[in-house]
Amino acid sequence: MRIFYGVQGTGNGHITRARVMAKELYAAGMDVTFQFTGRPADKYFDMDVFNGYQLRTGLTFNTDKGQVSYLKTARDVKPITFIRDINSLDLSGYDLVITDFEPVTAWAARKQKKSVLGIGHQYAFNHGIPKVGSDPIANQVMKYFAPADTSVGLHWHHFGQPILPPIIETPETPRNIIKNKIIVYLPFEDQNEVVKILAPFENFDFHIYCPEVVESKFGHIVCNPLSRTGFQKDLYDCAGIISNAGFELASEALQLGKKILAKPLHSQMEQISNAAALKELGFGHTMTDMDSAAIQHWLHDNHAVHVTYPNIAKVLVQWIQDGMPQMDGDFIENIWDSVNVLKVDLSKI
Repeated sequence: MRIFYGVQGTGNGHITRARVMAKELYAAGMDVTFQFTGRPADKYFDMDVFNGYQLRTGLTFNTDKGQVSYLKTARDVKPITFIRDINSLDLSGYDLVITDFEPVTAWAARKQKKSVLGIGHQYAFNHGIPKVGSDPIANQVMKYFAPADTSVGLHWHHFGQPILPPIIETPETPRNIIKNKIIVYLPFEDQNEVVKILAPFENFDFHIYCPEVVESKFGHIVCNPLSRTGFQKDLYDCAGIISNAGFELASEALQLGKKILAKPLHSQMEQISNAAALKELGFGHTMTDMDSAAIQHWLHDNHAVHVTYPNIAKVLVQWIQDGMPQMDGDFIENIWDSVNVLKVDLSKI
């Protein structure tokens, strides 16, 4: 089977999910062409798994000081380039087209009258999951940004809806945790401000990962460039993460039993809703702004949640091989029955 797989590259979460899918698709003998859009070519990293991927401009959202800027987003849209990207993408030789909220692939498939499968967290918003911060613009973005004929939504919990658990790596549970080690991934914030607000917490070691490394004069704060390998190594033995409210990183943290403090992007319905879901489920703490008091409270809270998810990538690849039959209630229920949620006391580790 030949598959064309479009991936939104604005954030790292979509790419992380695609890495997991790529391994299972290749293992099943699929011939897959990946396309990424949404960021400059020199900003992609650790992409070897994708075997000669394609890049196009696509569409992206601009941020400013921790919130989505619709003004900057509208200003930087290149409609002629976007239309050219759609028109230049030939999907005629593929048996299946998949989009992970990637608009060029979705709209090219629609133009060429090819059915497209949407796989990703955003497609869960087609169902009755926690939704906060919605507005007319956000609703239109969710509906028309990367439309799919068939969609598979992903979330941390089913909320009584026909959606599936996250697509993530399923590593062994870490045996040794460094209790004062904290990973910080706040790529949309001012990194100098992040360093400044963390500086007083000298009893903790902060490992910041950011697109543009800033200087830290504090021994307990280390700033690192973006690196999948380095990040995964630090994530494995840390106690917790401070991050924006992206879906994929929180999923990985839950799978590894890390405590979570999420600061959602302002004016970004998906992240605000993710933060609400984390709070509702008891899976993590949230803060609206970079708040020293909230950080201090969270740092001294020894409670975490460890959620064991099945290999959803493998499930989906088998489902694709079976012809993508309708996912009935029993199919979805059996998957969620294999999810295990365990409360963890970090003080006893």
